[in-house]
Amino acid sequence: MFRFENATRPLAHFLALPKNHPQRWLVGLVAVFSLICCGISIKFGMDEVLLLPAALLLGWLAVVDFRPIFYILMAAIPISIEFNIGSFGTDLPSEPLMWLLFLVSIFWFLKNWKSVDGRFLRHGLTILLFAHLGWMFFTVVISQDFVVSLKFFLAKIWYVVVFYFLAGHLLDSEKDYKKLVWAFFIPLIFTVLRVLVRHAPSGFSFETTNYCMGPFYRNHVMYACVLAIFLPYLWFATYWYRRFSWPWFVLVLGIAVLLVGINFAYTRAAYVALVVAILAYWCIRRKILKTALLVFGLAASLFVGWVTSRDNFMLFAPDFQNTVTHKTFDNLLEATTKLEDISIMERVYRWVAASYMISERPLTGYGPGTFYFFYKKFTVTSFKTYVSDNPEKSGIHCYYLMTMVEQGVFGIFIFLILTVSVMLFGQKIYHQTHDPARRRMAVAATLSFILIALLMLMNDFVETDKIGSFFFIAMAILVNVDLGNRKSGQTPANF
Repeated sequence: MFRFENATRPLAHFLALPKNHPQRWLVGLVAVFSLICCGISIKFGMDEVLLLPAALLLGWLAVVDFRPIFYILMAAIPISIEFNIGSFGTDLPSEPLMWLLFLVSIFWFLKNWKSVDGRFLRHGLTILLFAHLGWMFFTVVISQDFVVSLKFFLAKIWYVVVFYFLAGHLLDSEKDYKKLVWAFFIPLIFTVLRVLVRHAPSGFSFETTNYCMGPFYRNHVMYACVLAIFLPYLWFATYWYRRFSWPWFVLVLGIAVLLVGINFAYTRAAYVALVVAILAYWCIRRKILKTALLVFGLAASLFVGWVTSRDNFMLFAPDFQNTVTHKTFDNLLEATTKLEDISIMERVYRWVAASYMISERPLTGYGPGTFYFFYKKFTVTSFKTYVSDNPEKSGIHCYYLMTMVEQGVFGIFIFLILTVSVMLFGQKIYHQTHDPARRRMAVAATLSFILIALLMLMNDFVETDKIGSFFFIAMAILVNVDLGNRKSGQTPANF
């Protein structure tokens, strides 16, 4: 049980230090510097000066102990805002924190490489991830737009370093898992409540949904998908606490709030994801996930084969006049079945262009991050919609197809092997783990990963910090659970 005196220990330790101790001088200097910055801000109206004390504190933590910065980053992700300066776009404050952790991680691993657990680096999932990154780098070198592809690859690298390798170093016990979940959960709930409060005056109308998402979410799809992929962690976190205790009550209430948020986000992908999560958990418990994936893969292959033969894809060409944005959710569902929803048909418009791009460069693709710059000359007028001008420069809205366009058939093959291996490995870990805490975290990570893999069929969100971070964190958790099992003498998952 938490006691007040436990919370005062750091303060008591600080007060017990000698007067000339360096930590006292450092805290005093930071306090004086903060007051000076506050005075400058008030005097000259320069609010940005208030960021300097925070930057100084983060710099100090980066040198002394960077672990808190990782959890600060996780807490910053739900409340991050997209910020653009000319052609440069970033997410504040999460991306600067990610850059800082990336640099700190590199220096730390170089300095402490002898103490790094080599089993993590030699693990099967890590090797597959290296293969994915290695092929991606090769396609960067031969890219049709080297600068764009290099930027894309560098962004991918700091995602992998922070959310896979660093997360793998930090997330190693139930205590670490609790920090991760609570760090993300508290600000996430704040954003959901804010969206609901903004949405309520309109009677939770479908028409105003996107407006209520700002400034923390790009649109209602992003918002609903973030809530969906975090639900497995929140659900299994309730088992950490005694039933009806206050942490348990807060988590259960949080689950209810997230479900309400998903309901009023009116996002078809999120609704499907929740159903898939239940089915996936059922498959994992009965060890039939491999069979389910084989059936799904076979059905998808047959459908793609039929669509691409004899120009059958032309049967899906939309009616330009009727394919519009719908203002009620009932009309949207009806339009979806009739192929008259503009968001679906604009995806088809880009997918058709992607198929022609693949046929022109099937082996190596056009290079990472280059789809937008080449796809328009491959489009088919019959599939054009009112938003096909694409002023927001959005992507293909299918991560697997994007990977094939930009990295060729070898790129998508490696990525699919990686994705399927993570899911099947998660099932193995679930059944081979005896420790309840590790087992729950393993199944939560597996379910979250499966949901992300499903959502990638219709979106490119894995390249965003709000979703992409959990893609790699789930992998890191599964590897660590496996290594923990080996340490405790349990049978390894043979990967």
